[in-house]
Amino acid sequence: MNSVHLSNSEYAPFYSDYIKALGEVDLRKVLKSSLKDLNKTIKNLPEEKLLFKYAEGKWTIKELLQHIIDTERILSYRALRFSRNDASDLPGFDENWYVANSNGNERSITDLLDEFKFVRKSTLALFKSFTSEMFTKTGTANGSDMTVRALGFIIAGHQTHHLNIIKERYL
Repeated sequence: MNSVHLSNSEYAPFYSDYIKALGEVDLRKVLKSSLKDLNKTIKNLPEEKLLFKYAEGKWTIKELLQHIIDTERILSYRALRFSRNDASDLPGFDENWYVANSNGNERSITDLLDEFKFVRKSTLALFKSFTSEMFTKTGTANGSDMTVRALGFIIAGHQTHHLNIIKERYL
């Protein structure tokens, strides 16, 4: 899918910073390049850095990575359902509850990065399978209407957002 300008009506306002941070990009290219960027940034960090929290109540890098993985799975699932004309209002999820129950800090960084690569490759395959018509289909999640293509950009923007946080506050 070539770069597109998404209308504000294609996604919930909550996601606007993620989408705007990407600018005009090709969705598949940014999903591929951001996979490499994240891997390169954190793969060789020492364990103490991976378990560091820059403030009380904040997540570690391992927890952030698990959060990115979980969120990408959920958003990809939404895209699949919307592309198939599923009219169900899909529920939201509590990201803090997911992280608290993820066991992310007990996993090795290699394991987490491997899982992230597999999830991203699955996301890429899913979005490659969508027709132009499927990209414009709309569904409802957490009470907000979104298009399939907006979900792809949200996935990329969400990961980019958290990678920037890692670079600014953890490294």
